[in-house]
Amino acid sequence: MRLINVGFGNIVATDRIISIVSPDSAPIKRMIQEAKDSKIAIDATYGRKTRAVIVMDSGHVVLSALQPETIASRFDKDIIIKEEKGEKNDCKTKC
Repeated sequence: MRLINVGFGNIVATDRIISIVSPDSAPIKRMIQEAKDSKIAIDATYGRKTRAVIVMDSGHVVLSALQPETIASRFDKDIIIKEEKGEKNDCKTKC
């Protein structure tokens, strides 16, 4: 299991991430509100502005103060390290 830092020492399992999106659109804002109402939202912003929303395979929604690009680049570094170690890449096509 690989872990990724989503800001302020909060860590998420990369195997469980479905998507990393920006919170600016109305459908994502509704998804965040529904997750908060259902108590499945995890606020990892430490009171700062939400800049990325991480959707997990369990249905949980993780709110992060980091940009989606920053989290994605950390995720990409994990894939590159895997390839350098000679581990099998899970991607079916070139990532």
